[in-house]
Amino acid sequence: MLCMFETTPLPPVSLVLGGARSGKSTLAESWVEAEAKRRDVVALYLATGRAWDAEMESRVATHRARRGAIWETVEEPLAVAACLPLLPPGRPILLDCLTLWVTNHLLEGHDLDAEIAILVDALNQAPGPVVCVSNEVGLGIVPDNALSRAFRDAQGLVNQRVAAVAGHVVFVAAGLPLTLKSENKDCC
Repeated sequence: MLCMFETTPLPPVSLVLGGARSGKSTLAESWVEAEAKRRDVVALYLATGRAWDAEMESRVATHRARRGAIWETVEEPLAVAACLPLLPPGRPILLDCLTLWVTNHLLEGHDLDAEIAILVDALNQAPGPVVCVSNEVGLGIVPDNALSRAFRDAQGLVNQRVAAVAGHVVFVAAGLPLTLKSENKDCC
């Protein structure tokens, strides 16, 4: 059975990877909810998505509907690193998702290497445990255009850098989690 962090505290940084509709956000939410209950605090949902159209608005609504009173939402599509130290200390944080964060920076023309370095530094100094959600996009075909290739490459880089500092990394496929890394030998 995969550790749900119900009795074991979350590490300072965790990463949940997977494809679209793999179950990664649901798993990450359950970890953060368990940590919030264990600490008797409200969980923080740091949302990076932008509702560009009606379909995306529907996705955001679905995510909101899953969450109850145990959650407080902070919407920040770009300045996640600047936002993290301002969050209340001791509360578990769900950062959902790094994929949309990369997209937002790419569309703004920002230096992604610099933004990723700033983000990783902020994760290491976060005021509470952070569970990051991210898509694994490098398993398919090579995209046919430069923007899509740049996105795929940046997404792979952010996943690698966050995984390097994370104490727990899980890959989710078809709702089934596979532990890739765990520094807590008693956990999983």
